[in-house]
Amino acid sequence: MAAMSEQPVPQEIVDFWFADDTRKRWFNSTAEFDRRLCKNYQALWERASRAELNHWMETAEGCLALVIILDQLPLNMFRGRAQCFATEAQSRDIARIALEKGFDQQLMPDQKAFLYMPFMHSEDLEDQQLALTLFDQPGLESNLRFAHHHYSIVERFGRFPHRNKILGRDSSDAEIEYLNSKEAFNG
Repeated sequence: MAAMSEQPVPQEIVDFWFADDTRKRWFNSTAEFDRRLCKNYQALWERASRAELNHWMETAEGCLALVIILDQLPLNMFRGRAQCFATEAQSRDIARIALEKGFDQQLMPDQKAFLYMPFMHSEDLEDQQLALTLFDQPGLESNLRFAHHHYSIVERFGRFPHRNKILGRDSSDAEIEYLNSKEAFNG
């Protein structure tokens, strides 16, 4: 995993995220991978979180890169801490802009999946419904299965119970029962 150039461009993020080595870690990370992401990308995430890279939103690739930086990277870099969700809403705003501009239609299916993922990560039921619609297209069938799963959790609880402890929220009895069950989703 190479460090970012001093003035990174969206293509560097897209190339990194969709490289074979990174793909293996998308949903199967390691502590070492998370540390390397933090070392190489935390400064970029901080810039993006301060809207310093918003000029990237002029292209499909730029929106995709920003969504990866703001939605995916923090989940690894700040695993187990509230900060991992800090830029989720910002990533959804960028994804919405990309949709309004039709940028998703310029992306390959695996790229679309990551552009749409902020809606699947949302605790807002309308965002979850949008995720179901977006993932219901050819090439995204496996993602649609996960979108249905995420939707059912938010529909049932109004949020993701597995986030409660990290975010300092009290869990209801029903959430505790769910979290202690075999069906529990842990993120």
